[in-house]
Amino acid sequence: MPSKKIYFHVGLGKVASTYLQNRFFGQLQGLHYIHSTKYKQYQNHIDSAPLDKILLSREFDNQLEREVSRFSKIYPDTHIIIAFRRHDGWMASQYRRYVKNGGHRSFNEFIDVENDQGLWKKSQVNFMDKIQIVEKHFHQKPLVLFHEDLKKDAFAFFDQIAHYTQTTYLKDAISLAPVHKSYSEKQLKFIRKVAQRYFVEPDYTVYAKAKSGVRHWLRRRSKMLASYATMYSAALFPEKWIGEEPLIPSKDLEKVRLYFDEDWQALKKYANEINANN
Repeated sequence: MPSKKIYFHVGLGKVASTYLQNRFFGQLQGLHYIHSTKYKQYQNHIDSAPLDKILLSREFDNQLEREVSRFSKIYPDTHIIIAFRRHDGWMASQYRRYVKNGGHRSFNEFIDVENDQGLWKKSQVNFMDKIQIVEKHFHQKPLVLFHEDLKKDAFAFFDQIAHYTQTTYLKDAISLAPVHKSYSEKQLKFIRKVAQRYFVEPDYTVYAKAKSGVRHWLRRRSKMLASYATMYSAALFPEKWIGEEPLIPSKDLEKVRLYFDEDWQALKKYANEINANN
């Protein structure tokens, strides 16, 4: 039996990974797609795949090196697909998720580029470090994608993936509708204000260490329900009670953009060089 050609989409989180997993990857013709929900048993699914070309998808942030290290020990010739978005937009989206889940710290306490005392450390946000992790563990150069390109021209973005994986897809079969609902600035500011007094800080280690089990699922689910119920009640409160200060001050967002601009430019240069040969 010929060896299998494996493609592995490794995220990142908050870069349309869930959209790709649920709207696009399953529409690629000529490969066997292993959904993220089946990732824990990936070796069994790869071994039993009916086709010799396989695509897996799982979003990683701080877990990237741990997971690709494990995977590469078995499948070192895997072709990696990884997507990024500019640091300020990425951190803003990660912060909104953190607040939605009951986090109450300010954006500057979430990512602090001046003193590096935030929940996210600067080293965790450096993109070229993530590229080096991929190159260290796999023989093949990755396909590097950008969230901004997906927003600009979704089908041109999809064509990059189809070309890299040597597959096809039907445009009419692709829904461009988002998978997750976005929450308003008012809702997020409201839940953050409530969380400061009534919520326990989310266990943020979940982003660095995967957790499982029924107890963890129930605890996480109950927190999510409490968070959603709080956000939906935001409409009952006047703006003056919530406050006029934006959820993410523009000056703090600009600090993130400027601090990581060199890394962003290096990534764009790398992508232009590598993708031209893919």
